[in-house]
Amino acid sequence: MWKKRYSWPDGYLYALILNLLNLILLNCAYKKIIMKMYTIKLFVFSLCMAAGLGCIAQKKPTTNEGLKTLAIADIQSNYEAYRKTALQIWGFAEVGYKEEKSSALLQQTLTDNGFTVDKGVAGIPTAFIASYGSGKPVIAILAEFDALPGLSQEAIPEKKPIVNQAAGHGCGHHLFGTASVAAGIEIKKLIEQKKFTGTIRVYGCPAEEGGSGKVFLVRTGLFNDVDVAIHWHPGDNNSVTMQSALANKSAKFRFHGLSAHASASPEKGRSALDAVEAMDNMVNMMREHIPQETRIHYVITNGGKAPNVVPDFAEVYYYVRHPKREEVVKIFDRVVKAAQGAAVGTETTMEYEIIGGTHDLMLNHTLAEAMQLNLEKVGGVNLSLPELEFGKKIQATFGSTPPALETAALVKPLKAEGPSGGGSTDVGDVSYTVPTVGMSAATWIPGTPAHSWQAVACGGTEIGTKGMMAAAKTMALTAIDLFTTPALIEKAKQEFVKDKGDYQYKPLLGDIKPALNYRD
Repeated sequence: MWKKRYSWPDGYLYALILNLLNLILLNCAYKKIIMKMYTIKLFVFSLCMAAGLGCIAQKKPTTNEGLKTLAIADIQSNYEAYRKTALQIWGFAEVGYKEEKSSALLQQTLTDNGFTVDKGVAGIPTAFIASYGSGKPVIAILAEFDALPGLSQEAIPEKKPIVNQAAGHGCGHHLFGTASVAAGIEIKKLIEQKKFTGTIRVYGCPAEEGGSGKVFLVRTGLFNDVDVAIHWHPGDNNSVTMQSALANKSAKFRFHGLSAHASASPEKGRSALDAVEAMDNMVNMMREHIPQETRIHYVITNGGKAPNVVPDFAEVYYYVRHPKREEVVKIFDRVVKAAQGAAVGTETTMEYEIIGGTHDLMLNHTLAEAMQLNLEKVGGVNLSLPELEFGKKIQATFGSTPPALETAALVKPLKAEGPSGGGSTDVGDVSYTVPTVGMSAATWIPGTPAHSWQAVACGGTEIGTKGMMAAAKTMALTAIDLFTTPALIEKAKQEFVKDKGDYQYKPLLGDIKPALNYRD
């Protein structure tokens, strides 16, 4: 028990033992007083030396502070290279499962830095796993890079879409992917320098926005040997994720009817659009009779081509969300019944395609506490005077009172912020497979909502790059802790097993193939 509470410096202990042996030998060999005096002096001198050695031993960076300081400096020294990569992906603005240029750029960056890249994993052309090192532990860093349709925007503080570009990085995944790659490269360097051993992997994860890309990677077993997964997300503040996400299930419902002249012979037609509208009405009435935490939203992706033609085809795209995955399944099944009823009532036919399905996010407090210390070490984002002016103009478009611009430099304390957030993420499925930890960095002006033109604009400036670098450093420092502290991984796994209980992971999207054309 004493050894667990107190730890003598190795240098002190060894020197003391050496001195005691020295004293015994000298006393046995010499009996004269002068020799005894000499021995005492030598003993005192050695004790002083031992104390010095003990101090040196105690200053040994057991918390890896020296290693972390060097890692921060090294990542920062590559600022321009990572900024360029992120802005290239911002310019590509490729939607889910179509991120060919974005994925290729990140893969090439990792290959150039000594990683072995496995392309097209889990049946997804733009998914990849980049690896370096060998053996345990295996630490995964998640990277996303898909953009959102309908959010084209220049990097200026007023709404102005980029000509001939339909999509934009309204969720900052160009920053997400680049920061994760930067953190992975830094850990690779440390393994290469023999600072520690193990395996670092960067997972290229397409189509987070609705396509559930990571679910297919999980379902294929690509995380089975991972010890811990690390992720982050762009945002308007600096914080470690202590809020779960909503479980989600989505599908496209397609109705087929009969075309006819809408004026001359409408009785001969059976409107697929009528079926979509009937379904939407029934689902909207259903809202009164479902748990209040539920979120259901939809868009009509195809409602016909001309008003004077009875539409023989129509399609509507639905999301169903709830904090509990089992409730999502129940409510989704009721939405399917509404679609079936709409088809019966309009004499049309219906089929539906599951597009995505994600779990809620299982948090890991052990890992969150470790990441919090590293985020506090790295710090937030200091905005320059021009960036503050940019921020004021952005905030003027919000229509509400935003947080102070200076809050971008702050790190939020580690605490839970309610039962679940308003969004969903396929990181949830990873979190039910391996202990997972994540964070947010201030890549946008405080108060900026995700999935907005304002977020796209911020992401195309130095504001986004600064937040991206803070995330890269924090993830790298957290990975250093994991590689050098086996007890941290073990404690995180114990918490993971306890929180998961007897639940056996089962993907909400079933055994479908990736919906590679869901954005078409």
